[in-house]
Amino acid sequence: MFDLKDKTIIVTGGAGLLGSAFSKACAEYGANIISVDINEEKANELMEQIKKETEGNNIIFQKCDITNKNNVQKLIDAVLNKFGEIDALVNNAYPRNKNYGKKYEDVTYEDFCENINLHVGGYFLITQQVSKIMMRQNYGNIINISSIYGFAAPRFEIYEGTEMTTPVEYAAIKGAIINLTKYLASYLGKYNIRVNCISPGGIFNNQPESFVKKYSQKVLLGKRMANVDDLIEALLFLLSDGSKYITGQNIVVDGGWSL
Repeated sequence: MFDLKDKTIIVTGGAGLLGSAFSKACAEYGANIISVDINEEKANELMEQIKKETEGNNIIFQKCDITNKNNVQKLIDAVLNKFGEIDALVNNAYPRNKNYGKKYEDVTYEDFCENINLHVGGYFLITQQVSKIMMRQNYGNIINISSIYGFAAPRFEIYEGTEMTTPVEYAAIKGAIINLTKYLASYLGKYNIRVNCISPGGIFNNQPESFVKKYSQKVLLGKRMANVDDLIEALLFLLSDGSKYITGQNIVVDGGWSL
């Protein structure tokens, strides 16, 4: 159903929970994968594991900080030198500073601005530079990863009794990514470049039991949190020619949580 054979796809945040799963799935469907992360040791371990599991060598790692222009240019040069083209970019990285994750009343103005600059700015930088290549090619595909909290208000009661919260920066960042997606789709459409977004609901990752229970109660399908596999087919669909007439859309994968 999803033919990605010989498509060259950059996946940022490749050493993370989603990025590693995305990279593996795309490799299984025949794509040339460039997994990008700043955590070189972890990423290389994951890449070797994926190569063994997919019985292929169509996945490589490139260390890159998407907030650094020189890093981004080196990444693009490396991809073009090896593959000659860039078919798709999956923006999945999550740059943030050391103070990220504080409760609303404890977030400083400086940290708020820095985290938005790192995350939204990083997405802008790598997308701008990669899209320049795609504009010359007259084709391309960009997929941004946002969140249900990019368009829906958090339900803070589900965090009660835990040390968890959803940072105020997160809502601002993810909302910006959805709107950036629409802007880019409109601007780049004439170059045959599609730009779409995936907004996942909460993904199970060993969160406290009380949180998982409260969150799951609000999910219509299965009364459970999402798992990584729930997102993979949405990504594969957007990367494949099955979605060739779709652009500027935000695909919500949340089991009905946001209804």
